Amino acid sequence: MTNRRFPEEPTYDPNKVLDAIIERLQLKNDAALSRALEVAPPVISKIRHRTLPIGATILLRMHEISDFSIRELRAMMGVPAVSINLNA
Repeated sequence: MTNRRFPEEPTYDPNKVLDAIIERLQLKNDAALSRALEVAPPVISKIRHRTLPIGATILLRMHEISDFSIRELRAMMGVPAVSINLNA
């Protein structure tokens, strides 16, 4: 099995968003964050070590519990906003 890292963007840093949520919710650590997000603790570890990307489901859950907008969460991660051309 290969050790893939997601995504390959040079500015991508999932730790910023995880730390911001911990701070906003005044959580003690990643274990408390995993409980708040309702995911297993290894999921947070894999996200921190960039072996698991932050997917849509967990991004939505982050939005729900933190009241950060999806745009704010993506910006914290270093993921550019997706532009949609509605005139195409």
